[in-house]
Amino acid sequence: MRLLLDTHAFLWWLAGDRRFPVIARRAVQDEVNQIFVSAASAWEVATKARLGKLPDAEFIADEFGEHVSGQGFVELPITIAHAQRAGLLPGPHRDPFDRMLIAQALDEGLILVSNERIFDRYGVRRLWTGVA
Repeated sequence: MRLLLDTHAFLWWLAGDRRFPVIARRAVQDEVNQIFVSAASAWEVATKARLGKLPDAEFIADEFGEHVSGQGFVELPITIAHAQRAGLLPGPHRDPFDRMLIAQALDEGLILVSNERIFDRYGVRRLWTGVA
């Protein structure tokens, strides 16, 4: 499987947080799977750390790329095609970081590892508590 970690999923993975479900943990640990982390997540963590909304994540924001590569994950850059798709997505969901992850998952054929049920409205394949 090719998986894209939502920002909270990446942070919970790094922290060993119990909110990260077993099915997702097993999928990330499976060496057959390719795990992606979006540049949008780096942007989100840095922004929220700067604003004081993620005070415990400042050390992650400072060396985000090192945390991604240290886990053996793949950086997923934002392309013009991703940006266009994110901007053109229908519906009321306003979070720009989520919209980018949705666009990237759809464009790249990735399964999004996230607890965000609203993603299902966009036709994203999502892994959290069930089968993708």
